[in-house]
Amino acid sequence: MDTRLNELGVGAFIERLASDAPVPGGGSASALAGAMGAALVQMVVALTTGRADAADAEDDLRELGLAAAGFQSELLHLVEIDAAAYGSVIAARRLPRATDRERELRRVQIDAAIRESTRSPLTIAERAEAVLTLAERLAPIGGRNAISDAGVAGLLASAALRGAALNVRINLPFLSEDEPLRGEAAERIEELLTGLDEREAALGAAVAERLG
Repeated sequence: MDTRLNELGVGAFIERLASDAPVPGGGSASALAGAMGAALVQMVVALTTGRADAADAEDDLRELGLAAAGFQSELLHLVEIDAAAYGSVIAARRLPRATDRERELRRVQIDAAIRESTRSPLTIAERAEAVLTLAERLAPIGGRNAISDAGVAGLLASAALRGAALNVRINLPFLSEDEPLRGEAAERIEELLTGLDEREAALGAAVAERLG
């Protein structure tokens, strides 16, 4: 890619996502959704901090804002990391394979690239789950006028988690049977997705209650 994805405007990023270019794809889109969720957490914190009715929650708000800022930065970086990882898979598959040595080199390169293309969305899923937790904690204490944004933050984080999980799962069959990451990633994704429906429903109910 001639331009870093994070340097593109929103419209240009969406256009590239809509093109026939293999990157960015679902993993980068998931990371961006998670980053937007983290940004909304920060926004609600900023709008709530200093209000008289939130005086008892100042320490929690400060903690949530700092954590969200960290996850936003990391998820934006993962937009690039995921695209680069899959780009490496494409490059490896295009390596020559006319001789035994070339075929072996190609296999080694593909295996390494697939591992990275599995690790990056797994990390995205883990960070997105953490952002969802922040939104869950924010829903009861965020300013009422911005509480819908806390709900949107949670929805974006949940979507990021689900999307990243799909990108992990599509890569698992391409990992060798004896590759530890194959089982570890599948197990971790199962853990992250367990109870997600209930968490989404609970967050929605908490936001609805605050909306009145």
